[in-house]
Amino acid sequence: MTANLDTEIQFEIHPSQARVPAAERARRLEAPGFGQVFTDHMITLRWTEERGWHDGKLEPYGPFTLDPATAVFHYGQELFEGLKAYRQASGSIVMFRPRSNAARFNSSCRRMAMPELPEDAFVRALELLVTQDRDWVPEGEGKSLYLRPFVIATQQGLGVNRPSTEYLFCVIASPAASYFGEGKTVKVWMSEDYTRAAPGGTGAVKCGGNYASSFAAQQQAVDKGCDQVVWLDAATREWVEEMGSNNLYFVYGSGTSARLITPELTGSLLPGITRDSLLRLAPTLGIPVEEGRISVTQWRRDCASGELTEVFGCGTAAVVTPIGAVDGASGGWTIGDGTPGPVTQRLKSELIDIQYGHKPDPFGWIYKVA
Repeated sequence: MTANLDTEIQFEIHPSQARVPAAERARRLEAPGFGQVFTDHMITLRWTEERGWHDGKLEPYGPFTLDPATAVFHYGQELFEGLKAYRQASGSIVMFRPRSNAARFNSSCRRMAMPELPEDAFVRALELLVTQDRDWVPEGEGKSLYLRPFVIATQQGLGVNRPSTEYLFCVIASPAASYFGEGKTVKVWMSEDYTRAAPGGTGAVKCGGNYASSFAAQQQAVDKGCDQVVWLDAATREWVEEMGSNNLYFVYGSGTSARLITPELTGSLLPGITRDSLLRLAPTLGIPVEEGRISVTQWRRDCASGELTEVFGCGTAAVVTPIGAVDGASGGWTIGDGTPGPVTQRLKSELIDIQYGHKPDPFGWIYKVA
């Protein structure tokens, strides 16, 4: 059986003959954690210089066989995306802004010298997998099916003079619960020893190297009693950029005078889909928002004066994560009273209500699958 994707790309459907039994699937969905449990199927699609994208399949989830000299192992030419499917209150299964992920995926491909994938093909691959494994989409607010599309360089041989001539695109899916847990703030460590990215680098790309290089700083944060690391700019260590793999938002004022600032995209920050969603959502709630710059000195000073009332991170996995305290080599401070603030909670609630179908979607972000 073949599903037509467009005139060039097709997907063969090969359902698994060894699916997880319903009772066992239900047990796994009770407390899936994050990224620990995977569905019955995956999508694969290959690219070569001679044939372009071809040999698309929906097939049983399972391991790849790769030669030890495969390019991705040695030169790290790979990238990934992350988005979610939700089971809404009506029973419908939807994805959140998949075309935005498709556009960012292709932007990353251009930076990493990898072949772009037509947006329609990207979205249709996600749709095929979610439809096939729809029983794995958990019920309940805070739960979702996390989708991980990625592409790796698969040419065999050692040599760094040019990009790979072969690639494998894959999509896997993992039922997920809340990333940091509900109703709590996180404490962050201001990293002065390490930086995440520099101008002209790959900071705006979701490539594995960015994450691997962050592990030492994240471990330092944990060793200091913190949950996450906050990155500063590489040139001066003065300007705040991101929290771990989350974009940051700063809340000034309160009530009807509340306003938001988020660090502007400089090329070294990831252009987050959740970040962009909040940029568009907040003004509709009467909360002005701007993209600008926040220095470490300003963050500390404005918290001390009470002008800066809340700070939160945002991203696909965690959605919105309130930050209660900051620590660093030069000392720490508390944000507000250290608990989740009302603006943070409202923005999270409004965004989740759209995702789960509790409120209308005025932005066209919801993509219905089933």
